[in-house]
Amino acid sequence: MILETSRLMLREMTMRDTKAIASILQDEQTMYAYEHAFSDQEVKDWITHQIIRYQKDGFGLWAVVLKETGEVIGQCGITMQKIPGKEVPEIGYLLNRNHWHQGFAIEAASACRIYAFKQLEFDEVYSIIRENNIASRNVALNNSMEVRGKFTKHYYDIEMPHLIYSARKKDFIKNA
Repeated sequence: MILETSRLMLREMTMRDTKAIASILQDEQTMYAYEHAFSDQEVKDWITHQIIRYQKDGFGLWAVVLKETGEVIGQCGITMQKIPGKEVPEIGYLLNRNHWHQGFAIEAASACRIYAFKQLEFDEVYSIIRENNIASRNVALNNSMEVRGKFTKHYYDIEMPHLIYSARKKDFIKNA
């Protein structure tokens, strides 16, 4: 276990999580911001990429487990992402649609922000969100992040405007 909140545990993903992660990544409604649902191979590649991140960076997207049932309901964590001019630690989150609108994304993302500041000692953390993804933008705002910029990503030959949100350690931890 990496993190624990009142309702959730965040832990490293394994290939045993393939079915639960596939239920998220293969749902077209959940994946609207990506413009496509993932194939079986893309799901396996996604999990493999997280495992590589754990080994390389010591962090990545983690499985979000509902304490009450032990069910994997999503993924949330910290990954290094490129924005214009630099690479930054990003808090990302993606939950099974059956668990939307219950505060789980905010709960997990907030725990990741604190972890990024205290354990990983980052001075600033980001969330890079497609402009039309209002739900994720609201999570970032509720995670005490502010819009710091905008850029366009090119993904699957589609231009996707993204907003850059961030939270700064100095605003949360005294004497940072």
